[in-house]
Amino acid sequence: MDGFLLAFKEKGISSNRLVQEVKRSLSLKKVGHLGTLDPMAEGLVILAINRATRFSSFFLESDKSYIAGITFGTKTDTDDAMGQVIESSEIIPKEKDINEALESFIGESMQVAPFFSALKFKGKPLYKYAREGEFISKPPRYINIFSIKDISHDVNSCSLSIHCSKGTYIRSIARDLGDKIGCGAHLSSLTRTSQGSFSYLEAKKPEAINIDQLISIESAFNNFHDIHLDPDQTKNFSNGVKILDIDHENNYYKIYDYSSKFLGLGVVSESVLALKRLV
Repeated sequence: MDGFLLAFKEKGISSNRLVQEVKRSLSLKKVGHLGTLDPMAEGLVILAINRATRFSSFFLESDKSYIAGITFGTKTDTDDAMGQVIESSEIIPKEKDINEALESFIGESMQVAPFFSALKFKGKPLYKYAREGEFISKPPRYINIFSIKDISHDVNSCSLSIHCSKGTYIRSIARDLGDKIGCGAHLSSLTRTSQGSFSYLEAKKPEAINIDQLISIESAFNNFHDIHLDPDQTKNFSNGVKILDIDHENNYYKIYDYSSKFLGLGVVSESVLALKRLV
């Protein structure tokens, strides 16, 4: 009962409600989601079950892909369709201007998160401050946009596919796109299509999820190469002792003992293997 489930969150519910529904329907002790989706968004949410929650950070660090809908001419206080309109414009952007502005987002940059976000200030989420009328801006954060493609245009909107690093707010992309063009914009729809190596096409709605769909911790990291240890190395690794003279490239690895039993994950740096997580 330790592993991961791929859930499809529908529009209108919170990620936490999705977690509680699955937890209750499958009578699970411990469930956590590996990346929040806003209530207006839909798509893939990876759920960690029981001991798999120890491995959550590896998925929280992974890149993600989305299909986004952006509406031009209005800015909102939340940067999406859930918020109140704070600015409007009669300007109808040209396709050429939209495409050029989107092209400028590709690559590394610093992004300002929305005022309504789960980022914290003095231990309190920013959205709680914003609901009380206090808008707190956090310092810009590093993001990387790997690609923006499949752009389609309508009179006053566009849709696109975006592949981005962790921590990227697609609402901020919509806001900044409107600012670049000079007409204002907000995010009107969002679907998370992938996270790491997992796709929303594999995800099930809460009522269709069953425990037979559980992905083992070992299988969840099939994109990692293996390292097999001898008995002495196994004992040291399991006790958190670093293993020297490991002839592997710097990276994360699945670690196995001398009998090919999966132990957990490790990281190699300069020929030294260090424990990251034990099963």
